[in-house]
Amino acid sequence: MSQVFEGYERQYCELSANLSRKCTAASALDGEQKKQKLSDIKDGLDEADTLIRKMDLEARSLQPNIKATLLGKLREYKTDLNTLKNEVKRISSINANLAARDDLLESGDAGALMVSNDQKGRLLMSTERLNQSTERIKASRKAMLETEELGVSILQDLDHQRQSLLHANQTLHGVDDNISKSKKILSSMSKRMKRNKWIVGSFFTALVLAILLILYFKLTR
Repeated sequence: MSQVFEGYERQYCELSANLSRKCTAASALDGEQKKQKLSDIKDGLDEADTLIRKMDLEARSLQPNIKATLLGKLREYKTDLNTLKNEVKRISSINANLAARDDLLESGDAGALMVSNDQKGRLLMSTERLNQSTERIKASRKAMLETEELGVSILQDLDHQRQSLLHANQTLHGVDDNISKSKKILSSMSKRMKRNKWIVGSFFTALVLAILLILYFKLTR
């Protein structure tokens, strides 16, 4: 198990539990207190998103058997995070509906709800600005995801290259061992050949001496 992944995992679990408690507390609030609590929760969700991405990158950089286990855990954490996001949306929606109702009641005149052209213009401008901001956020998120995918792809390529280098290194060690064994065998054969040469040389020398002695004794008689 990766210690780096475990560190991110511990941080996420603590953050998730804290966000869950804050959501429960926000449901019981209203007005500015609720807005402040929701803003705090959304900051926490951004931090949780960052931890999820870090865990994903770390898991994909590990060995296949470990990676499969960690990615299974990561899917559970992503589901948990989506549940928290949906809960925040629900609470925000309730808050927005209450605020809209209060605005309508405050702008009413003698029980009649009328919106002036000026208010409509401001509302349209606000909506347009909101849409532009949303598009910019979507574009930034898309670029971030593409960068993240590129980083994951690079890590996978580096892992494959590392495995290839390890395999090549093991093969070279095997070749070195075989060369060492061959050298030992050749050295042993060379020693045996030298020893056999000395034996054969000694035998022929003794044979020549014997022949010379025989010839000497025959000639002297």
